[in-house]
Amino acid sequence: MTEPSSTVGFVVILILYAVIGLLATAGSVAVTQKFFHGRSEQIFYGAFLVPIAGFYLAFVAYFGKVSSWRTELIAVMAFSVLGIVGTRYVAVLILGYSLHGIWDALHELAGHSGFSLFGSGELTAIPLAYGMFCAAFDIAIAAYFVRRKQFWK
Repeated sequence: MTEPSSTVGFVVILILYAVIGLLATAGSVAVTQKFFHGRSEQIFYGAFLVPIAGFYLAFVAYFGKVSSWRTELIAVMAFSVLGIVGTRYVAVLILGYSLHGIWDALHELAGHSGFSLFGSGELTAIPLAYGMFCAAFDIAIAAYFVRRKQFWK
């Protein structure tokens, strides 16, 4: 059983990283709107989903959780396909980032609370609050895509 003060500390860290994720979204939006016009912004974000998903393979290698390779590789391939197809279809891009945000949240839960939909050992370890940061970014940027899609025609 965890101490109440450590639980409070954990929640505070999660909230801080979620706020940082939202601020990163705002920064990304400001930069991409300045440098990318029309559909090129959509293409950028579609292509960007590929390396974002690939971070989990780096975590598998770093943390040495060999039992996670298969699950993480399948997920990276799926998110890569969504990103590539999302360069053409906004709905797929929205779906890709939304699902990736859920994937990030599942990693956070599995890594730091013991909860897992996939059973023990299927998801790789991640740094504390990384999943919360990414989930906040991914969901917020997907919401931005919903508002921005009229400019990407």
